Amino acid sequence: MEYNKAIFKKVKSSARRLGRVPEDKINQILLRLADEAIRASAGILQANKLDLDKMNQDDPKYDRLKLTVRRLEDIADDIRKVAALPTPLRISLEKKTLQNGLQLEKITVPLGVIGIIYEARPNVTFDVFALCLKSGNACILKGGSDAENSNKAIVSIIHNVISHFNIDPDIVALLPSDRAATLGLLEAVGDVDVIIPRGSQQLIDYVRNNAKVPVIETGAGIVHTYFDESGDVKKGAAIIFNSKTRRVSVCNALDCLIIHEARLTDLAALTSPLAEKNVRIYADERAYSVLVKTYPHELLETANEEHFGIEFLDFKMSIRTVANITEALDHIYKYSSKHSEAIIAENGETTEFFLNAVDAAAVYANASTAFTDGAQFGMGAEIGISTQKLHARGPMALREMTSYKWIIKGEGTVRVP
Repeated sequence: MEYNKAIFKKVKSSARRLGRVPEDKINQILLRLADEAIRASAGILQANKLDLDKMNQDDPKYDRLKLTVRRLEDIADDIRKVAALPTPLRISLEKKTLQNGLQLEKITVPLGVIGIIYEARPNVTFDVFALCLKSGNACILKGGSDAENSNKAIVSIIHNVISHFNIDPDIVALLPSDRAATLGLLEAVGDVDVIIPRGSQQLIDYVRNNAKVPVIETGAGIVHTYFDESGDVKKGAAIIFNSKTRRVSVCNALDCLIIHEARLTDLAALTSPLAEKNVRIYADERAYSVLVKTYPHELLETANEEHFGIEFLDFKMSIRTVANITEALDHIYKYSSKHSEAIIAENGETTEFFLNAVDAAAVYANASTAFTDGAQFGMGAEIGISTQKLHARGPMALREMTSYKWIIKGEGTVRVP
């Protein structure tokens, strides 16, 4: 624990000096890191294989843990996009002059030291560093034991790049993967400004319940798509297939299809593409009575309560039949994690009602929830999807990595009684 406290102090000290690094140098570091991620891909993948060999391939975390040449290329592209974005710092948010002559200006500033606790997601190591560096923040990384070798290899590359530019390597630190390091980070009051957990609901709950440092919740997504009475079958089948199967291990993947009872006759057409990916469906009684005639029996089960309000992170989904949009909204209200929700409808009034009524960070109309992603939103990359309402909501990228302060200028101005 004392070892970790020494790390926290070093990172806090380095964060102060980071603010003096010119923007062009920050961008050079990021571009160099993107190139190094590709150049060192063999070593990264070798370390990643050591982690993969310890995990069952049927584990939903396996896909999140896995790195490939293509994924490293995508990571490098995201880093370059971050470098190309304007700095989020020193942006003037508000200006005014008071009657007493004081000139006030609100400007963006770094959060300071950001602690990230995450599971089997080695890509997060690259993403977090890039976003923190660009936004003037130092970072303390606490990855899980399942990605220990991958994270060590990536942080080693980051430190080499930083050192090449004569920047203090303590602006990023990787903690040991044990539970004691997690608890130490959660209690690092005065050294860490905010903690962001990325991972399962269990991880997020643990961090929220044990942290003494402020927390921004991100990650867990229990995602619904409502197929309305006015929905288009062709659009619906494509959206449902993409939302569910594009990448099942991520937080924006579809978990529950809600269907209007008047469209049960179209349920087979909406779900038949899912069978190609061996998606297991847990359907309520009305939906089951329709699908039992067409959907593969070995992939179809009757749903019970435990199949709703669950983030599957697997080739699995549930189906709920409703009589109207009110029932659909009631179901979402009961089970949503406030991450991403969608409607498939051609009725404009119904669509607008849904978009305004749903309480979630991202609400879609006739589009796949797979787009809930910082890079897809044009933010370069993301540190996570915030599902809360304080400070930031939705994809957290550069602007969301800042706070603000007031600058006040006077001319010997004093406050009279």
